[in-house]
Amino acid sequence: MSKKKRRGWPPLPPVLDGTVIDNHTHLALGPGQIPRRTGVRLTVDAQLARAKTVGVSAVISSACELGDIEPMIELAHRFAGRKDAPKIYVGVAIHPNEAALHGGVVEKSPDGMVHEQEPHHRQYDIEGACEKVYEAAKNNDCVVTIGETGLDYFRTSAAGRQAQIDSFKAHIDIAKCLDLPMQIHDRDAHDDTIAVLQECGAPERTVFHCYSGDTPMARICAENGWYCSFSGTVTFGPNDELRQALAALPRHLVLIETDAPYLTPHPHRGQPNASYMIAHTLRTVAQVWQCDERQACQQLLDNTYQAYPGIKVTV
Repeated sequence: MSKKKRRGWPPLPPVLDGTVIDNHTHLALGPGQIPRRTGVRLTVDAQLARAKTVGVSAVISSACELGDIEPMIELAHRFAGRKDAPKIYVGVAIHPNEAALHGGVVEKSPDGMVHEQEPHHRQYDIEGACEKVYEAAKNNDCVVTIGETGLDYFRTSAAGRQAQIDSFKAHIDIAKCLDLPMQIHDRDAHDDTIAVLQECGAPERTVFHCYSGDTPMARICAENGWYCSFSGTVTFGPNDELRQALAALPRHLVLIETDAPYLTPHPHRGQPNASYMIAHTLRTVAQVWQCDERQACQQLLDNTYQAYPGIKVTV
């Protein structure tokens, strides 16, 4: 008999022996995230309260389509000064799959998804959409990174690749112009992502969000001083290759994230994800590094401050 699948929000993990920053998440802009299969509600306030309890001092929430940028900045302002929640910072960008839609590409993707343009895709071409990103990043101190941008060959057809590349290059220019770090989304596009970075010259602080490469790619990142951010996928049993890549990286180039509400770490894979679940990923990193939890927290915290100079949190 198969095991009954767990549903609903995972319980609070044990409190960390240190402090960490979730450098990539997606906070819900409505009253809360409601998994369709369960109907169980956990508001953003509750999610962040749990994160604070576990030891998360700040989060960077990604707004990677035009309609989310202003509301995410407003959410960061709403939580400013709150003592019961981590500090909210924001990343802004046009996601690569969004870039294809701004470029007019609506073909079915390799994973079978059918894409449709919404009014904002038709209103703004890639240049216009990237101008909105630039304005938001320039005019809001809570924006500390440009991202997530990059290439996605899993959820966009080959016809959309040029639009993604054009958008990616524009985001590189924005990050350099504003002297901001850049968070990269790289899905099934490792070689082309690296090629664009080398052609254009990567921003001084470049982060591969939700790193999915192997050890040879990790060495390329290390040679270029690029950060690799690990999500809950590093905790999955079959992902030995990913843990080997983590072990091969210089520790000062490693970051940690949830990418919530996606990629919930083991042992709660398949359940909803939120920043408080980063504790499970942190403990896997400590195991790979063969160090204690406090040392791992401190290393990752130091790395995050180096990668994102705009983060100002008193721990």
